[in-house]
Amino acid sequence: MRDAVPLIHHAAEAYTTAADSYVKGRPDYPPEVAAWLHDDVGLGPSGMVVDLGAGTGKFTPRLVATGAHVIAVEPVQEMLARLSAALPGVQALIGSATAIPLPDASVDAVICAQAFHWFATREALREIHRVLKPGGRLGLIWNMRDASVPWVAKMDAIVNRHEGDTPRYYTGAWRQAFPFAGFGPLEERHFRQGHTGAPEDVIVNRVRSTSFIAGLPEAERANVDEQLRALIAREPTLAGRDVVTVPYETAAFVSRKQQD
Repeated sequence: MRDAVPLIHHAAEAYTTAADSYVKGRPDYPPEVAAWLHDDVGLGPSGMVVDLGAGTGKFTPRLVATGAHVIAVEPVQEMLARLSAALPGVQALIGSATAIPLPDASVDAVICAQAFHWFATREALREIHRVLKPGGRLGLIWNMRDASVPWVAKMDAIVNRHEGDTPRYYTGAWRQAFPFAGFGPLEERHFRQGHTGAPEDVIVNRVRSTSFIAGLPEAERANVDEQLRALIAREPTLAGRDVVTVPYETAAFVSRKQQD
């Protein structure tokens, strides 16, 4: 366990001011996640699970629903405060993937929802391995827009030109942390869902909640907003609609801590 709680990447500093957009713009997770948590991750009422990189708690209610004791660990105080306000019954701790404030072999599972790409290092895996009980499981899960849909690909193009060196799931760079001694192979599942709501929320606020967009100078953020609203206005499936659906794919992975 470490004493310091660093932000993982400079782009993550934007989350100190982007919590509102994160809450408004991020999609929920598909209903199949409940079975994944029970069957693959092995969570139930007798378990203890860490929501690592918990953010504002978008995934945390899914963990609470398993009946397990949930500990949310997050390095950004502003985001953890939102989680605590929404979920006062969840134990919330300041910490990071390389400084988890828990004893050795103390939890049954560690879940990283929309987060592992920020800290996909061997140092983080060593720390996760440390807090897991023998046979405990590491779960990784991400929601990704379905860029096989043409207008979604155009939306992604507006966003991705600003990403710089920000770690992201879709690049696959996070996979380089595996294989890792002490963890078994990654088991993978995929689900599909739609994020339905007002275009301002599911498109504009969703993009605003992206770390490197939130960190842009105000004029550049406004320009991104304008490009997104122009896209909405010219796309037949979006234009003039009060409610739209953004298609998503959810990718979920589990690895078991091997016996010492």
